[in-house]
Amino acid sequence: MEKLSFYLFWAALITLGFALLFHLVTLVRRHRGTSTLNGMFTWLGVVFLAGALVTRWFATGHAPYSNMYEYSMSFALGTTVAYAVMDRKYSLGNLGAIVLPVVIALIAYAMTLSSAIEPLVPALQNQELLTIHVAMAVISYGVFTVAFGAAVLQLTQGPQNRFAFLPTWETLDEVSFRAVVVGFPFFALLLILGAYWGNIAWGRYWAWDPKETSALVTWLIYAAYLHTRNLAGWRGSRSAILLIVGFAAVLFTYFAINLWIVGLHSYAGV
Repeated sequence: MEKLSFYLFWAALITLGFALLFHLVTLVRRHRGTSTLNGMFTWLGVVFLAGALVTRWFATGHAPYSNMYEYSMSFALGTTVAYAVMDRKYSLGNLGAIVLPVVIALIAYAMTLSSAIEPLVPALQNQELLTIHVAMAVISYGVFTVAFGAAVLQLTQGPQNRFAFLPTWETLDEVSFRAVVVGFPFFALLLILGAYWGNIAWGRYWAWDPKETSALVTWLIYAAYLHTRNLAGWRGSRSAILLIVGFAAVLFTYFAINLWIVGLHSYAGV
């Protein structure tokens, strides 16, 4: 099972590489929407990633969330599914040129890490909490990545809709908003469940650990986005910039805290 999982990860990397290639060709040719090949290879990548994670789950005996190798693959799956679903609803083919490089980078990064199966550290041995807690992160991070991609294209497109081959400014604004509306409550539940788990594992709900603090800052950025959009009427560039800042906070929380900053969550390193 472990070898099969590894081969499926490679299949996902190759398949999504082709999907990105077709997205870039569509972009260079200035076509709008999603071609059959774009969609087919993206969904095939979803199948391979899901298969790799399921077989990894069987091989380890626990949800594939115990280290950065497994986290990165799960993050990649969450992002690919979020993009594929949004693309199916809104026909966002050119958004793949922004989102899929993030997915491919996550998979490629994971491939540089050890895939050896190690025993879970004590703090991670609560299987139910581990599965739910990290699943919340995977869902929210995935849709926040889509929101980031839509924000980048929205800044490129502008309210004048400069480029006919890109989704309209209005569509991109709606996509980024819908993505955050989906991801925000999951991220809030992630924080709440994390506090509950922290009390079980370390005897306190909140310790201002670097990852806890960084995750809270990330949540506040997305809360500010929703607040300014719904109550202050922000649209367009200002909201898009907030989403880009929010995604930078996601990446900082995900990589910097796990890899370089010592804290209670350092066990999740590599």
